[in-house]
Amino acid sequence: MNAVTTSPPPGGVPDVDVVLPCLNEAGALPWVLARIPAGWRALVVDNGSTDGSADLARALGATVVHEERRGFGAACHAGLTAATADVVCFCDCDASLDPGRLVPFVREVRAGGADLVLGRRRPRDRGAWPAHARAGNLALSLLLRRRTGLRLHDLGPLRAARREPLLALGLTDRRSGYPLQMVVRAADAGWRITEHEVPYLPRTGASKVTGTWRGTWQAVRDMSRVLNEAPHPVRRAAAGRPR
Repeated sequence: MNAVTTSPPPGGVPDVDVVLPCLNEAGALPWVLARIPAGWRALVVDNGSTDGSADLARALGATVVHEERRGFGAACHAGLTAATADVVCFCDCDASLDPGRLVPFVREVRAGGADLVLGRRRPRDRGAWPAHARAGNLALSLLLRRRTGLRLHDLGPLRAARREPLLALGLTDRRSGYPLQMVVRAADAGWRITEHEVPYLPRTGASKVTGTWRGTWQAVRDMSRVLNEAPHPVRRAAAGRPR
């Protein structure tokens, strides 16, 4: 097993922090971490794994953050609060998405072309995106459009934005609604939000959220609560610009 260098030099600040929420993803970690761009830091947020994911991630050169509270949002936010880079990215840790695809996202954020960049998933295999998960995503995209006016096609986990403005959004959801709440509050704050197509591959292992109709329905319920929240008072200035 070859180690993958994903951390900055001692005492240095990473170019970009990539938050990787992780729950029993030992089978996917080598593939994911091998694709972290040079100079970026992988923040693997262990959310109670029992398969040795944390030790494996550490052995492969990632920085491991432990979050005891279960939940996708809890893991994502723990990674965000542990980040130190100006730009923070998010990516699933199941090998369904290549973190190397985040390079143009980061470039767009730094150039001031967007405040939040999202990946629109395009399946490369029939089994990559089950029908129930795709149906749930479509329904939420339509509800999001009605709520914010944003004409987005996907609420996928691959995304990039500046760290301090993200923290200023005051995200509170710690379950499946976290990615949606980020988009909704960013829209309420007047952020410029763009999306770009990215290949979506069959994940390694079973999904913790949308692997079943029941899991998808629970995720939709979590996100519906987010859509019903009153607009959050976030100042437009919080989006930030290149310095």
